[in-house]
Amino acid sequence: MDHPAFAALAERHRRELHVHCYRMLASFDEAEDAVQETFLKAWRGRSGFDGGSQFRAWLYRIATNVCLDMLRRSSRRTSVNSHPEVPWLQPYPDLLLDAAAPSDEQPEAVAISRETISLAFLAALQVLPPRQRAALIARDVLGWPASETASALGTSVAAANSALQRARATMQSHLPDSRSEWSAREPSAEERKLVEQFIAAHERLDAEAAIAIAARDIRVTMPPQPYCYLGTESIGPLMADAAAMGHWRLVPAGANRMPAAASYLRRPGDGVFRAFKLDVMRVEGAVIAEITTFPPDHFAAFGLPPTL
Repeated sequence: MDHPAFAALAERHRRELHVHCYRMLASFDEAEDAVQETFLKAWRGRSGFDGGSQFRAWLYRIATNVCLDMLRRSSRRTSVNSHPEVPWLQPYPDLLLDAAAPSDEQPEAVAISRETISLAFLAALQVLPPRQRAALIARDVLGWPASETASALGTSVAAANSALQRARATMQSHLPDSRSEWSAREPSAEERKLVEQFIAAHERLDAEAAIAIAARDIRVTMPPQPYCYLGTESIGPLMADAAAMGHWRLVPAGANRMPAAASYLRRPGDGVFRAFKLDVMRVEGAVIAEITTFPPDHFAAFGLPPTL
């Protein structure tokens, strides 16, 4: 197979491989690097591939090991006693998740369910040692059999199963209690309404309205910064800080299959609203239970303009 034909075949799997690497690394940017390295290794090692229908699985095995190598090189590890957010956690645009979902052209592609891409799931994954993380993703997200998982990880079936069991136990202890299933579902009308109320409250800088749609123990974090604000009593000061910065405009967005809002700030003396932050919301019991606020680094990937 010549390079153009190989590249065209590999390119069909780029987006789903990107999502796979994102789960492993929790970083949108590092996932892109991992996919590029995967394609390079695949091309260089193409003589070891016997062809047939296993091309996709072969790419996944290479991508998994590329991510494991990246994690070993970085030596980063989240303590089981730390906050679930990690400094390198980045959001993933629903716009691109849709591009990686199954289609008539790619019927074998893995559906990207809401729970297996949620920020809570991603943050909990980062607590796992890399091999446990890879085993859990392979078995519980990709649906690989034990033998294929063991082969990808270069270990025995017994060792792969042991890693999976330890990973499952750790994940259960770190995911929110209400997340008993990792199943896909579409955003509800109630969630969409909450986003509208969130946008209206933020644009009016109305702390009372924001508190009305927030859980009493709401949690607000801002990776990569270590800030963590707990409870509705933190909303007033945050709104006051926002008011001092200028005027705001927000637009709805979707990240990690969760409701989100992109914020634009017009500072005093400026005539333009400029991209400022992305708030991703976890909704439980008809209120906003958690807000994860990200910088505007990936607005372009979300299809969002830099200014309004």
